[in-house]
Amino acid sequence: MMTDEKKRETKVADYSATRVTTSELLFSGARELVIKHVGEDYRLRLTNQGKLILTK
Repeated sequence: MMTDEKKRETKVADYSATRVTTSELLFSGARELVIKHVGEDYRLRLTNQGKLILTK
């Protein structure tokens, strides 16, 4: 049985993990993707110069 302290430690550890991926994997050949966050749409675009732009 986990104590409350152990549960909190596990929860903190889960949130502190950083995921790493590539833009190629995210875009999958597209130039734009939509990220839904707290009921809002954000657009992540790949420019002709290979830069990323995030807009609401």
